[in-house]
Amino acid sequence: MIEDMVQLRGVSKRYSLGNTEVSALKKIDLSVKKGSFISIIGPSGSGKSTLLNLIACLDIPTDGEVVVDGQVVNRLSGRQLADLRLHRIGIVFQSFNLIPVLNVYENVEYPLLLQGVARPEKKRRIEHLLEAVGLADRHFHKPDELSGGQRQRVGVARALVTHPALVIADEPTGNLDSQTALSIIALMRRLNREEGTTFIFSTHDSHIIESVDVVIRLQDGQICS
Repeated sequence: MIEDMVQLRGVSKRYSLGNTEVSALKKIDLSVKKGSFISIIGPSGSGKSTLLNLIACLDIPTDGEVVVDGQVVNRLSGRQLADLRLHRIGIVFQSFNLIPVLNVYENVEYPLLLQGVARPEKKRRIEHLLEAVGLADRHFHKPDELSGGQRQRVGVARALVTHPALVIADEPTGNLDSQTALSIIALMRRLNREEGTTFIFSTHDSHIIESVDVVIRLQDGQICS
């Protein structure tokens, strides 16, 4: 039985910026047990978003191996990576990434359509989560009719609706007021405890940092002890 949801083995990530090579991550070793509730913190430019993108299977490392749910990400095809994200990973993007032509209900529904979930089950999940994030009265609103905080909550509902084994969240409460942020953290913590969902956050929010089991600190692309 696989105990680790995520493993990084000697992972480095470099980008070319014109004639300059930028080293975003340097020889990262990291193991995340299933059911963990983890926060990644560090100053701007420390590599937090790069690390999350690798774990979320949105990017591949320059060196080393990333293993998610027992699968070596480096060895997967584009289609296999898409399937892994669709069925096992929920992602809360800092920039929301909502589909502008779809309303709130349809944005949350979209990954369930790709999964082929039956209509009654889709409806039950979507309505439950929209109620949980405080958007039960916003079903038919388009993203441009919502505030930044409301869009963030749609993004959270969309990430959780597939019942993922792993949720990656880049500043999930960055656009929320304190009360809403606390309710979203409580929802995620409940899913973590009741369903064993693994959560990995990038955040500056003290409410999240205080509620997690483990805090990982990044500095200049390396994990600090």
